[in-house]
Amino acid sequence: MQGLELSRAYYEQFGAPMLHRDFPQIESLLAVGLCGSGSECFGFDDDISRDHDFEPGFCLFLPGEDVIDRRTAFLLERAYSKLPKEFDGARRSLVAPVGGSRRGVLRMADFFQSKVGAPDGILTIGQWLDTPEFYLAEATNGAVFRDDSGVFSAIRARLSVMPEDIRKKKLAGELLLMGQSGQYNFSRCLQHKEPAAAQLAAIEFVKAALHAVFLLNRVYQPYYKWQFRALRGLPVLGNLAEPLEFLLTTENCGDLGETKAAIIEDIAALLIAALQSQDLTTATCGDLEQHAYAVNDSIDDSVLRNLHILAAVN
Repeated sequence: MQGLELSRAYYEQFGAPMLHRDFPQIESLLAVGLCGSGSECFGFDDDISRDHDFEPGFCLFLPGEDVIDRRTAFLLERAYSKLPKEFDGARRSLVAPVGGSRRGVLRMADFFQSKVGAPDGILTIGQWLDTPEFYLAEATNGAVFRDDSGVFSAIRARLSVMPEDIRKKKLAGELLLMGQSGQYNFSRCLQHKEPAAAQLAAIEFVKAALHAVFLLNRVYQPYYKWQFRALRGLPVLGNLAEPLEFLLTTENCGDLGETKAAIIEDIAALLIAALQSQDLTTATCGDLEQHAYAVNDSIDDSVLRNLHILAAVN
C-alpha cells in the first residue's frame, strides 16, 4: 500500500470517527488530506521510501484563529496524537522530520505561506517568477479527503494553474538555455577537446529540456530527484526520458559525442513541434534560440515581456 492509500485508510478508520465524536462543532470547518513534502504526496513512494517519513497519518488543515481558536486547535492536536501508533504494519513517527511536522494539525495559512509565500495563494508576478516550482507542486499535490467549506481546495485550485504569460516567460528562458548549451556549446566543447565541459553543457541542456517539457504539459516540475519519474508519466514528450537520460549517463569521447549531438538536435526538433502544436511560436527554423524569442514576443503583459528573457529561470 502506498502512502496516500495508507493515509486515506487511516483517516477513514480512525480520524473521521474521532472528529465526528469529539469535534462535531468544527469538523465541517476543517480540510483533511495528505499533501506537501515527501514522495508519498506525489504517489512516487516505494519500498525504499519506507526508510524515513513513511507513516500512517494525515493533515488536518485549520482556518484562522478567528474561526478555530488556539485552545480548540490544541485539543485537536492532543486527540490526533492519541490515535493508534501503528496501522497496516507502519508506525507513526515520534520525532518531527527536519523542517517541521508534515502531518497532524496545521493552519491553512501557515501551510501555503511556507510553500509559496502567500497564505491565500494569491501570488504577485514577482512571486510567480521567483517561487521554485517544486514548492508549487507541493502546495497542490496529494489528495484532499474532506473539505466541506471548500476554502482549502479553492486556494489549491488557484495555485494549480500557472498564468499563461508566466508559463511563456519560463518557457522562453529554458528554450534559450537549451539552444545555447545543447545546440551550440556542446559540440564546440568537443571540438576544443574539453569532454568535461561538454558534459556540463549536456547537463544544462537536459535540465532546461526537463523544465520545458513540464511547462508544455502545464505540470509543475517536482524536486530534482523525482523529475525523471514524473517525466515518464507526462502525455506530451514523456518519451524523452530515455534520450535525456542517455545524455546524462554516457561519455563524450569518440562516436558517442557525435551521437549525443544528434540526439540533442532530435530533442530540439520534438520540442519545436510541440511548441508549434500549442501555437507558442511563429518561428519556422530548427534554432531553439529563435523559438525562445518568438515565445517571449507572444507574452501579452508588456512589463513581463520586456524583462530579460532569462528573468524567469531559477
